[in-house]
Amino acid sequence: MLTEPRRRFFLGNWKMNLTVHEARALGAELRSESMRLDSAAIRDRDVIVAPPLLAIPGVVHELMGSHIRVAGQNMYWEDKGPYTGEVSATMLREIGVTHVLIGHSERRDQFSESDQIVNRKLRAALRHELSAVLCVGEHSDDRDTGRVVEVVLHQIQSGFDGIDRNDLDKVVVAYEPVWAVGTGRTARAQDVELVHGAIRSALADRFGREAARTVRIIYGGSLTPANAAPFLSQPDIDGAIVGAASLKAESFMKILEMDIALRARSPVSRGGGG
Repeated sequence: MLTEPRRRFFLGNWKMNLTVHEARALGAELRSESMRLDSAAIRDRDVIVAPPLLAIPGVVHELMGSHIRVAGQNMYWEDKGPYTGEVSATMLREIGVTHVLIGHSERRDQFSESDQIVNRKLRAALRHELSAVLCVGEHSDDRDTGRVVEVVLHQIQSGFDGIDRNDLDKVVVAYEPVWAVGTGRTARAQDVELVHGAIRSALADRFGREAARTVRIIYGGSLTPANAAPFLSQPDIDGAIVGAASLKAESFMKILEMDIALRARSPVSRGGGG
C-alpha cells in the first residue's frame, strides 16, 4: 500500500570550522545558491546547517528569507544553572535555532557522552520544542566483529528511553558509522540500507509500525557529491548529514541537486519500510 512519502532531510554539520565572519559569508552564499535551485524542490525538503555556536546569530541573519534553517551542534539537558561552558535549549531557541544535534559520535567519543547523557539531552530538546537529530553509529571493531546492528540498536533503545510516540515527528535519526566520519572511508550503500531497516524495525517494535514509518533516518560518513548518489537512491535512506562537504556552498548544494534529480527520476514512495 502506498503511503505519504517521508520528507527529505539534509543537515550540514560545520563542526569547529569557520570564523564568525567566514560562517556568515557561507550562510549568504547558501542563501543565494538555494534561491537558484527549484524553489518547490527546496520547500519539499528540510535543509539545515549547524554552525559553530558563536556564528549562529550571524548565520540565522544571513539565511533570512530562505528555506534553510539552523541547528545547534550540542546542548546541555538542564535549563540553567552552574554549568560553565554549556548552552541550554532555551538559549538556542532565543537565537533562532530550530534543530539540535544530539549524541554525535565526536561528543560520545571525545567528550565521554554516555547513552544516558544522550537520552537526557534528547528529552530536554523535545521538552523545549527543538527538533532533534539523534546520532548513532558503530566503531570499526564493532564492524569487524559483526556487532553493527547490536550496537546501533542499543543506542536507539537507550536514546528513545522515555520518549513518547507523539514526539517522534520531532526526531530524525542520523546513522553515522564512527569509522567513516571524517576519515574519507564510506560504507556500502546496501549495508547502510540494511542498518536503516533494522533501526526502523526497532522503532516499530517500540512505537508501532505506523509511527515508525514516519521517522526520517538519514546517513552520514564522509559523503561528497562524488559518492552520495548510491546512498540517496536507497528507499530507507531519507537524506544525509554532511560534514566537510557542507563547508562549501557548491558541494553542499550539489548533494541537494543530486537528490532532487534522483527523486524526479524515481519518485518512489518513502512511507514504506519497517
